[in-house]
Amino acid sequence: MLKTQQITLEKAIVQREGNIVSDMDGEKVMLSVQKGKYYNLGELGGEIWDLMKEPVTIHELVTTLQSQYDVEQAECEEQVTDFINQLLEQGLVKIEDRINS
Repeated sequence: MLKTQQITLEKAIVQREGNIVSDMDGEKVMLSVQKGKYYNLGELGGEIWDLMKEPVTIHELVTTLQSQYDVEQAECEEQVTDFINQLLEQGLVKIEDRINS
């Protein structure tokens, strides 16, 4: 049974340690050392990954992406939330209780 964490636009997300990320032809690929699995984050996923080096909320991610791409807020929120949920399921990111400002 999968344990699920409730994710909201205000929750802070941050990368977990122990992943090796490389740029290959404009797309990010990652090796999870702990799991021994490779992941292709793609170009946009790689951008999101880079933004999560420090704790960041989904709302902040969406705002940043909307400033760079022509995308509706609702669609961007849905896509980013889905991506973050996939990373959470794989144990590649974690939810932080609060952001250090």
